[in-house]
Amino acid sequence: MTAQTAESISEFSFKTKYETNRKSPGTWIFSHAIHQWPWILMALIGAIGNAALASVVPIYIGRAFNEIIKDTPSLAVLGNYAVIIGLSQVLRGFLQFTRNFGFEIIAQKMEKNVREELYVNLLGKSMTFHNLQSVGDLMARATNDVREVNYMFSPGFNLVIGSLNFLFIPLLIGPTYHPTLIITPAVFIVLYALALWHYLTVLNPVTNQVRQSFGDLNSRLAEAIDGVEIVKGSAQEDSEIELFSDNAVAYRDASVRQGDIESRFLPMLLLGITMAAGLGQALLLLQQGALNIGDVISYFGILSLLGFPTNTSLFAYSQISLGFAGARRILQLMNTENKLDQNVRGYAKPITGEIAFENVSFGYDDEETSLTNINIKIHPGETIAIVGQTGSGKTTLVKLINRTFDVRSGTVKVDGVDVRDWYLEALRSQISIIEQDIFLFSRSIAENIAFGKPEATMDEIIQAAKEAQADEFIMSFEKGYDTIIGERGATLSGGQRQRLALARAFLTSPRILILDDSTSAIDSETEDKIQQAIFRAAEGRTTLIITHRLSQIRWANQIVVMRKGKIAATGTHEELMQSSPSYQRIFSE
Repeated sequence: MTAQTAESISEFSFKTKYETNRKSPGTWIFSHAIHQWPWILMALIGAIGNAALASVVPIYIGRAFNEIIKDTPSLAVLGNYAVIIGLSQVLRGFLQFTRNFGFEIIAQKMEKNVREELYVNLLGKSMTFHNLQSVGDLMARATNDVREVNYMFSPGFNLVIGSLNFLFIPLLIGPTYHPTLIITPAVFIVLYALALWHYLTVLNPVTNQVRQSFGDLNSRLAEAIDGVEIVKGSAQEDSEIELFSDNAVAYRDASVRQGDIESRFLPMLLLGITMAAGLGQALLLLQQGALNIGDVISYFGILSLLGFPTNTSLFAYSQISLGFAGARRILQLMNTENKLDQNVRGYAKPITGEIAFENVSFGYDDEETSLTNINIKIHPGETIAIVGQTGSGKTTLVKLINRTFDVRSGTVKVDGVDVRDWYLEALRSQISIIEQDIFLFSRSIAENIAFGKPEATMDEIIQAAKEAQADEFIMSFEKGYDTIIGERGATLSGGQRQRLALARAFLTSPRILILDDSTSAIDSETEDKIQQAIFRAAEGRTTLIITHRLSQIRWANQIVVMRKGKIAATGTHEELMQSSPSYQRIFSE
């Protein structure tokens, strides 16, 4: 799947540097890596040159030995050999640096680009997708799995490509001493390739299991930390520790299985046999007079170069396998289709505030139905109160307006246009939803208020805070609007969090304002002040209020009573108290 294809199923899409092919982990990684071709070229030149110059040392040591055993060795010749070896190894050191540097740059750029692509993709996913995901597992994929892609290139591919060249040096240079000396390295290469294929075949499913078990472990950790207050309040520490221990054991066992496979790495045994066979063959040729002692030394030195690809294979191929396992998990996440699309070419005009639900039904999955046959008509500027018992579908209903979710059947219209025909950003930027469970970022108070309008001036931020009755408590902090609040606003009271959310909504000046039980954590005195602010904010815009507070219900133009996903009744407070048993039951409890 290309980035262009992904855009058609993405809730939001962003401009990227280039398209990637998401058909498989291999094609996806290649489509990223190919854009680093200058660094790849530099690394390959370094790898080939480094391997070629590695053969200079054993070749000239053998020649030097032949010179030394002469009756009158030439110091000039030995000096020349020493200079050649020295200069070649200096150049080899530089080429090795270019190989390592090139692969490290590739690895870091790959990690950055993959991380950005995944982050953009996650932001583009619908809430239907995110509601089904474990945050801990998402974090594991976005951090550790992405990091494994980095390690796949450096040291993974760095060592593999750098060492593979060493396999062919004995194959090329051995026959220059004697034609039969090609046999030993040739047999080794064939057996090495077969052993490596078997090794990777056995290793790949285990590395997939390692990455999966790490994701499960991270998921359990994230849930325990996020719900630590409930864990402690329910005295369930021992139970959570046991559950975490089970995940830790699963990760340990998978890692041990990987280590067990790596410990039985067959090419290490093949290397020992090859070295013994190669030396035996060279000594036999020496005895026959086909080689001199210097040639034997040179050949054995060249044959020993096979040790580098063999020894590095144990670690490097495992790292590549982990990298592919991580890439597979990342792709699985990114290729999960959305049910919502951005609809860039859709309707994008200023909202007047008319909302219509026409025969709307909705369910979070195919088996469940949360809303059935909903019909409501809301005129621009009206204030609608939505009431009902817990689980009656109130919050679900309002989240269909901004397409947090899409209807299963029927139509939700804003200004007479099906919300699915709107440009999603234009629709959502003009709708503000304030929920009971307020989410605040670990940033300053001013940044949290201005989250929906980053370009807002400080005067605008302060004015919005004053309208939400938040300015007084904000200024009680030592740093005022520059105060950094804890994650999710944990350092604030429930009422303070809700007032900041109200300030955020007031600042963006939405055409449709939705308050989902947003004053439930506010004391009566503060509520009176906020009621006045909400009343002013509701003027000229369509407002939907989910509440059980009679003070908010009374000034609604229309009250909608929800029961078991259906509309039980509509009307004013006085009308419903006379005609609706469901409405009467709400205020009698």
